[in-house]
Amino acid sequence: MIAIIDYDAGNLKSVEKALVALGGQPVISRDPEVILKADQVILPGVGSFGDAMEKLCQYGLTKVIRQVTDQGTPFLGICLGLQLLFESSQECEGVPGLGILPGKILKIPDAPGLKIPHMGWNSIQIAPGSRLFQGIESGAYVYFVHSYYLRASDPSIVAASTTYSTKIHASVEKGNVFACQFHPEKSSHVGLTILKNFISL
Repeated sequence: MIAIIDYDAGNLKSVEKALVALGGQPVISRDPEVILKADQVILPGVGSFGDAMEKLCQYGLTKVIRQVTDQGTPFLGICLGLQLLFESSQECEGVPGLGILPGKILKIPDAPGLKIPHMGWNSIQIAPGSRLFQGIESGAYVYFVHSYYLRASDPSIVAASTTYSTKIHASVEKGNVFACQFHPEKSSHVGLTILKNFISL
């Protein structure tokens, strides 16, 4: 069973649909017992960093997420779900993130000819040996929608990167914790391969 954490952050149904297409058994829930018993756990999300942290706290999910990551359950953050795993975001100064991974979320800098938010397909450069990207060639295209980006403190956890006005850490892996700034559920066959790799862990 794959638990998709429900904290009113949207984008849950498209993740659920992609997992069902892969033969997975997803359950959308905020019940700690369900989440802690799951074989894999996914934290999707779109929206504001501050609002999301408030909801996670309101539903008592910050402790549950830490328990899940501490007990070794494969955990995947998607889009806002990636950002929440880190220490802080320029989007909401003074609001601490989960701090499970070291790094900060920064605003994408303005650049001539580039629109923010960054919306659309970008190629990613994949680090050798990444478990999430097995069977995917570096340079593959995935779908992004975001105005803020990750700068990880530890370069060794960066599994994939892209460039849009600046270098963006597009995916990370550390132990049982994985995250993607882009949307694998909206990234065609490449994204489905990423999700398949994750639920096969």
